[in-house]
Amino acid sequence: MTIPSYTRADFQTDQEVRWCPGCGDYTILASVQAFLAELGRPREEFVFISGIGCSSRFPYYVNTYGMHSIHGRAPAIASGVAATRPDLSVWVITGDGDGLSIGGNHLIHALRRNVNLKILLFNNQIYGLTKGQYSPTSEVGKSTKSSPFGSVDYPFNPVSLALGAEASYVARTLDMDRKHTQAILESAYEHEGSAFIEIYQNCNVFNDKAFIQLTGKEERVHNRIDLEHGKPVVFDGGAKAVVLRNGEATVVDSSSVDPGAILVHDETRPDPSIAFALSRLSHGPYGPTPLGVFRKVSRPTYDGEVNAQVQAAKDKQGLGDLEKLIKSHGTWTVDESGVNGG
Repeated sequence: MTIPSYTRADFQTDQEVRWCPGCGDYTILASVQAFLAELGRPREEFVFISGIGCSSRFPYYVNTYGMHSIHGRAPAIASGVAATRPDLSVWVITGDGDGLSIGGNHLIHALRRNVNLKILLFNNQIYGLTKGQYSPTSEVGKSTKSSPFGSVDYPFNPVSLALGAEASYVARTLDMDRKHTQAILESAYEHEGSAFIEIYQNCNVFNDKAFIQLTGKEERVHNRIDLEHGKPVVFDGGAKAVVLRNGEATVVDSSSVDPGAILVHDETRPDPSIAFALSRLSHGPYGPTPLGVFRKVSRPTYDGEVNAQVQAAKDKQGLGDLEKLIKSHGTWTVDESGVNGG
């Protein structure tokens, strides 16, 4: 088989990209298109499925198979594709509103089941498509059109949520850091099972500079914690470190602790408790915030197990008879003389 040679342009469609000028979605789109081109895999083997929202325009702009589905239901539809077409690479594009509000149950159950999906959640901490209402990730006190006196809702931490659902792969990246985003995409693509990636995405119209503490030239030095497998969790030029105290991840001055006490990141640790502790360092992009892969463990996939059951049934019983199955129990025959039970 000849391996195709692609450029990013091969994954661009003829559709006009219609996001607000300056939106972080443009950078994410470019990162994904460039990543796909590097894989050298036929475009026909990729499927992008989205729900509703600004992020969910994505399938229109990626020259692969795809579907713009309904609000919050992208994981359910994608699960069906993954289960019936294991030869395809299936991706879900969702947002903090689409994926964590109306689609919350679909998201956590896809992760719990470990369906072989790559789920990209664009988190801008606002409803952009409907023009600036607070979302499930907006901070307490957020003043918006739907919360003029400040939101009283406590927000989700998407990474904590995914880890709580026992997702086998959980990561976080930033729209502006294309190199980091593409590295995370590659890692997720290689993972067998549900891969959840939270992408901090700037909405420059309704929530501009929400991630300034991680993107600002001066701020990011002090706040960005890059998680690297097998390496001590340090940041701020090595001046700060993360240690575990009574199961809680805590930021300390590196000089104040023995180097052996600094947490060494292990993304493959079966127990998600330490990854969860890391996710609780910040409840949003405020102060020291980890980026990178929190968890990457191996366990059976839902679609793999289902297809194995189907194959086992075929091997044991041969091809089924649908008509026989339908008429096997609880059927009724209606004729002129009345109804006869079957």
